[in-house]
Amino acid sequence: MTLVAIPLFPRFTALDAVGPYEVLQRIPSIDVTFVGHRRGEVRTENGMLGVTCDASFDEIGAPDVVVVPGGVGTRNLIHDEAIRDWLQAVHPTTTFTTSVCTGALLLAAAGLLDGLTATTHWRAADLLNQLGARYVADRVVEHLPQRIITAAGVSSGIDMALRLTELLVDREAAQVAQLMIEYDPQPPFDSGSLAKADAATRARAEEYVRQRR
Repeated sequence: MTLVAIPLFPRFTALDAVGPYEVLQRIPSIDVTFVGHRRGEVRTENGMLGVTCDASFDEIGAPDVVVVPGGVGTRNLIHDEAIRDWLQAVHPTTTFTTSVCTGALLLAAAGLLDGLTATTHWRAADLLNQLGARYVADRVVEHLPQRIITAAGVSSGIDMALRLTELLVDREAAQVAQLMIEYDPQPPFDSGSLAKADAATRARAEEYVRQRR
């Protein structure tokens, strides 16, 4: 079995974690475990949803794959020794170490993205650069020799997980996972990236972010 560890923390973004989980857990040879500072429930960034960590960092010392989600809570973890030390300890033996959204900030804080291009949510681009990475506005960024993959905001974690499935198993397995979750995006609007959203949409997005802090 391929063990995928998804670390959770207070105020994580649900789809950052659950999107990749829904893809990867469809594959019989892949086992997904939610890990954290301690076992037990962790609440999402708005507090509306709780997800259970079934293992602590100390209990998962050699995962095959790490998928670090993002969320408002990442800002508090940039200097957190427990998650930084765990990422630094497990990365040398992972097949892939990955992130979704602002999970990239935690990879960067652990020194795993030094000098590498990487992506994250568009609102965190400057902070990612300050932490030693080089932000690019791509949906998924791969550095296969370094075994690092980063995905942009929230929904891009599904795309990244499909690519990860292809790398871990094969293309057909990824296509099967895509079919099983019926991932066939046909959004009614075309404002899903900063480059496509108009000024009014971007302004309201910033307003909503301020209201939710």
